Amino acid sequence: MKKKLVVLFILVLLAFVGLGARLIHITMNNGEEYEKQVLSQQQYDSTTLPFRRGEILDANGTILAYSEKVYNLVLDAKLLLRDEKYLEPTLKALVTYFKLDASEIRSYLSDHPTSQYYVLAKKLSYDQIADFQELITLGSEKYDENIQGIWFESGYIRKYPNNSMACDVIGFTTGDNYGMYGLEEYYNDVLSGTAGREYGYLDDDSKLERTTIPATDGDSIVTTIDGNLQNIVEKYLQEFNDEYSNNVREANGANNVGCIMMDVNSGEILAMASYPFYDLNNPRDTSRLIGMPSVDEKGNKVKGESVFDSGVYITQEMIDGFTDEELYQNYNALWKNFCISDTYEPGSVAKPFTVATGLESGAITGNEVYNCPGFLHVGDYDIKCHNRYGDGYVSVERGIEISCNVAMMYIGQSIGVNTFSEFQRIFGFGLKTNIDLAGEARTEGLTYSATDMGPTDLAVNTFGQGFNVDMIEMITGYCSLINGGYFYEPHVVKKIVNSSGATVKNIEPRVLRQTVSQSTSDKIRQYCEAVVMGDEGTGRTARPAGYRIIGKTGTAQTLPRGNRQYVVSFMGAAPADNPKVAIYVVIDRPNVLIQETATRLATVLVRQILTEALPYLNIPMTEELSEKEQLELAELREKMITPVMPEASADGSSLDENGDSSASEGSSSDGDAAHNEEMDSIAASNASRASIWQSFDVDPQTGYYIDPETGNLLDPNNGSPAGDDVLPDFDGTGVSESAAAASGSSAQ
Repeated sequence: MKKKLVVLFILVLLAFVGLGARLIHITMNNGEEYEKQVLSQQQYDSTTLPFRRGEILDANGTILAYSEKVYNLVLDAKLLLRDEKYLEPTLKALVTYFKLDASEIRSYLSDHPTSQYYVLAKKLSYDQIADFQELITLGSEKYDENIQGIWFESGYIRKYPNNSMACDVIGFTTGDNYGMYGLEEYYNDVLSGTAGREYGYLDDDSKLERTTIPATDGDSIVTTIDGNLQNIVEKYLQEFNDEYSNNVREANGANNVGCIMMDVNSGEILAMASYPFYDLNNPRDTSRLIGMPSVDEKGNKVKGESVFDSGVYITQEMIDGFTDEELYQNYNALWKNFCISDTYEPGSVAKPFTVATGLESGAITGNEVYNCPGFLHVGDYDIKCHNRYGDGYVSVERGIEISCNVAMMYIGQSIGVNTFSEFQRIFGFGLKTNIDLAGEARTEGLTYSATDMGPTDLAVNTFGQGFNVDMIEMITGYCSLINGGYFYEPHVVKKIVNSSGATVKNIEPRVLRQTVSQSTSDKIRQYCEAVVMGDEGTGRTARPAGYRIIGKTGTAQTLPRGNRQYVVSFMGAAPADNPKVAIYVVIDRPNVLIQETATRLATVLVRQILTEALPYLNIPMTEELSEKEQLELAELREKMITPVMPEASADGSSLDENGDSSASEGSSSDGDAAHNEEMDSIAASNASRASIWQSFDVDPQTGYYIDPETGNLLDPNNGSPAGDDVLPDFDGTGVSESAAAASGSSAQ
């Protein structure tokens, strides 16, 4: 028996030795594989910890966008059904604190008894969950051990405290916290942080060992946008739409209305807006689409029943019939920033660039005089001036002041196609400005090169027709014309700060190139001042009370020519002697009967904005106020949304350090007595010709003059005939098909 026991013991011992050797062998050679297999059979707990997206602030520190912590109410059915005693107390608490339907919860528990994740309610604020949180928090006074299987999953939602303010600039975020449009998209990587994770393993007793990697919050951005200026701009865009919507067509006041305000000497965007607006907290509000032109799958405006239509305008009935795809493509049109995303022919606001090209290249001196009979024959076409009766003898300065097409065409002939196209690139036409906003249009191919520009193309290009631009291109180039020639890269963000408030990066003004010399810049300011302050200036109605400003009006025909659809605009800067702030307003197809003479709509809009904005910017008045202007300002102060600055006297307090009231005064390159006498003689000879149309009868309904020969209505400001096209209906063979198409869908 003893021998048998010894043998058995030895056998057992050998078995254990063999098993031990095998275990060592497995551990050394296949340990990782078996470890994974074991772990895969256990319950594994891993939770993503969300990051907080950075804030967007205006230049004054006002919050434009922030992220608010919210909570999802989550049901763990398996844990709740572990014991019957937990069911009723838990259901009663859910109904009491969250007004949930107990029968729906019972039904879910019956169908999914092993589920461990089911969201009962989403995006609850802390105030909404605080009382219930105490019931399930161990150690709190209200803790109830019978409430089981309920927990909260944290996250963040984006909030925009000013609703629609600066919507085109800011953009919004999707449900997964990704930026769309504007700053939210362009700076998505900066605003986004890094998600954290919480790891752990649950055993059969639900004991959990956790390892936490905390989330890293995103950085915040401080913009150049001044919230007060932004409010001023948007207030007057809204008033414009309120006045002109449903005027001659059931639609908004215009297809689009855009406004940009920029610091002339830094490229900082002070305000940027386009109408219609949308609510950033509810970007899919279909009511904001009503009155907009409907677009197709390519984003192009749906054509109306005839060439005289500005489009097919969205109604509630149309929205009800939209497919999801059609609805989304029209949302995209709403969300796009017209100021940077849409192209159009600029019209006469391009004339200062033509003159600057002539001066800078030496093609003209500024002392030239041209005879305008009302048209110029170029190539195979008679290209008309806005004044069919002709402007007579026109100096370069007067050509800008009265916006004479013929004078510009003569200057273009002196410049030539090579130099003209070269300077268009220097001014940035056809190039992206690289503004730090998502969605800037590509305008490459929408301007002419020297090789494809014929004489007729050059002629119409001199007054801003036949090529396409976007708003940010135009105002950026214009600032370089009037600030001494410095082309600044436009930007909307000036600083990036981390979640602790420390500055990560300062974004300084960046000069990209010199476009013109100081002397050319001085002359352009002088000429543009005549547009607003001169007796014949086309932009007189843009002058705000108490200020001298500079600027240029624009009226551009759209394609097809003869459709009577126009883009009207005004681009200016203030104060005239030392421009600090530039402004550009574009109205695409205003909702008025006669669009071609509607430039005044843009000038009046500029006047309204600057009348309130310039005092806010602490720019002192230099001009005496008439009684009418004093009454106007008194009425305005009652409605102003910005702080009222002390009024400056008109005693020259805004003069520059040399005591000059205007940088353009005395800047004429010649200045000799003979030349001045010649100019006086020309002005005298023009006096009778320029006022022919002013002797005609006035239409009592419109206030326009009536041409006795044709019966056409004439603009009371400049005699331009309503419905009389300036441009011939030529196809512009030199321009690419893409450019022609874009021009035809001007400002889509």
